[in-house]
Amino acid sequence: MFERITEDEERGQVGIGTLIVFIAMVLVAAIAAGVLINTAGFLQEQSEATGEESTQQVTDRVQVIGTVGEDTDTNGTSDLNTFNFTVTKSPGSSEIELTDATVQIIHPGGSSTTALTQDDIHGVGDNSGTALTSDNDRLKIQLGTAVLEEGEDATFHFTTASGATTTVTVRAPDSFDDGDTVFL
Repeated sequence: MFERITEDEERGQVGIGTLIVFIAMVLVAAIAAGVLINTAGFLQEQSEATGEESTQQVTDRVQVIGTVGEDTDTNGTSDLNTFNFTVTKSPGSSEIELTDATVQIIHPGGSSTTALTQDDIHGVGDNSGTALTSDNDRLKIQLGTAVLEEGEDATFHFTTASGATTTVTVRAPDSFDDGDTVFL
């Protein structure tokens, strides 16, 4: 059944061949393990970045705490043509720069998307600038790009640089006078 090898030369050659095959297998396994470890590290970094971006899209949004509509043109018609939104950052948000935000407005006259500028943003109280940095910061966003007549409504979508969106729907009262300011 088993053949007995009596020559010493043949015995050594079989051992060296086995050793070479073993070393080759160890090298291949080491290279494969290195590739797997590098791939796992890359995937971990990518998943952490995706997680951070997803968190920002959920948390880094503005919170509208007050809305006022004004009839600033005195042309004899009752329509709201300027909207003031008092905003703060949502709980858990990091700093939000409002000049990097956009507003999509959908109203009876159509829709539009506009980027906020420094002219649209005004400080409230001691706050100034265009960024919401602390939980106590309040800024006013003033928009004059929609016109609402009595009983009409409009939807405003505020989207921050991280992609987080806050939606606010306002409805003009059923009656108000030319030149009025109304809380919405």
